Amino acid sequence: MKSLASGFLTPAERERITRCVREVEKSTSGEIVPLVRSSSYHYPAATLFGALVASVLIAAAATAADAVFKPWGSLSLLDLWVFPAVFAVSFLVAYQLLRAIPALKRLFISQADMTEEAGEAALTAFFRHRLAETRDRTGILLFVSVFERRAVVLADKGINLKVAPEIWQEVVDLILQGIREGRPAEGLCEAITRCGQLVTAQFPIRAGDRDELRNLIVED
Repeated sequence: MKSLASGFLTPAERERITRCVREVEKSTSGEIVPLVRSSSYHYPAATLFGALVASVLIAAAATAADAVFKPWGSLSLLDLWVFPAVFAVSFLVAYQLLRAIPALKRLFISQADMTEEAGEAALTAFFRHRLAETRDRTGILLFVSVFERRAVVLADKGINLKVAPEIWQEVVDLILQGIREGRPAEGLCEAITRCGQLVTAQFPIRAGDRDELRNLIVED
């Protein structure tokens, strides 16, 4: 089964994005790194909570149905075990379904939590992939978290001294618009091009510049 990240871009789209980064970096010393990740976090609490809610509802319904369809006044020892038995089976099934189907798990995660986790994952990735270690501190990360449907853009110190951090929202909007319209590769390329426009004047290509970072990262 493909992960969310591996199915997000086709091989041709990945090559297109890589070429786009190389082309933009011909005119700037900025280092642009698009990164696509399946999920920013695995949300274990959401899986447990979702399974608990589903199993309680199913067990309650099964218990009520058992009571309704039994002859009036009849009661057996088996009736005492309807709820816990159905609950246990339902919980195991629901838990596995929530783990296997991301769309179901999303129902039990708040928008604020997903935004927070995407931001933390982007910051961690920025340092883990060495964007803070370029020669002129000119790394730019375009982080896309597929499960959360979030995009985060982070720039290193050298760029943020000359480019207002709030302007990166334009780049985020380009990425998200492309994803919403079913053209993620085009949206990323537009965002990469916009990054080049924002930094080329302040950080033109210099003699001896080399490609210091990867031009596309896809993480499961």
